[in-house]
Amino acid sequence: MKIATFNINGIKARYPALCDWLDEAQPDVALLQEIKSVDENFPRELFEERGYNVETHGQKSFNGVAILSKLPLEDLRRGLPGDDSDEQARWIEATVVGDKGALRLCGLYLPNGNPVELQDGLPTPGGKYAYKLSWMARLEARARELLAGEEPFLMAGDYNIIPQDEDAARPEVWQEDALARPESRAAFRRLMNLGFTEAFRARVSGGGHYSFWDYQAGAWNRNDGIRIDHFLLSPACADTLIDCQIDKDIRGREKPSDHVPVWVELDI
Repeated sequence: MKIATFNINGIKARYPALCDWLDEAQPDVALLQEIKSVDENFPRELFEERGYNVETHGQKSFNGVAILSKLPLEDLRRGLPGDDSDEQARWIEATVVGDKGALRLCGLYLPNGNPVELQDGLPTPGGKYAYKLSWMARLEARARELLAGEEPFLMAGDYNIIPQDEDAARPEVWQEDALARPESRAAFRRLMNLGFTEAFRARVSGGGHYSFWDYQAGAWNRNDGIRIDHFLLSPACADTLIDCQIDKDIRGREKPSDHVPVWVELDI
């Protein structure tokens, strides 16, 4: 089973590039972020005619996540639990059944967290960085719940986290950014320490591997990128991992997203 994650940075602007990539890559499942569309305006027919079942958790002009799946989607859930007042559309999960069993899919768009606002060295309550860290705490709580169920699952998407310095072309410029600050990285490590496998690093080592290049200052041409789109696999899911790669060349095409697809192949 081939499963991809792709922050498309707006379905309205990016659907031609997305459809071209789907036709070439033929993923069984695609987890999308930043669709920037309410559910009723999402062009689901473009994907249904390609054989995909479509589920969205949209929001006008901002955020929004979706699942495209050639397999039926069961037990759909929208929204990350833990804060009923959170109206941002950043989480969607469902189960698919492969040839060898069921797999729980969790698609996420983790908050960026900038600007970093601090008060006495701590994130300012109500600020964007405080929201990012509280969201990550809720993510950890949901991960613990899913791990307790012992069924194979993965959590994939735009994490807005640069895990280590080797995941940035110029790590020095990110030191005080919400994507790489110590609190952000510590929250990511706490998640990893629950027993997850970071799929890309299980297959590829070293620097120079990125999934995001800013539109500004010729970042793509200079390969000034960062790796912030990740697959975290539960222990039972990690046992099925065959490969994980980044489709880097997509960034050089016409009207691209600033992210590129990352995909895993699983024996499931």
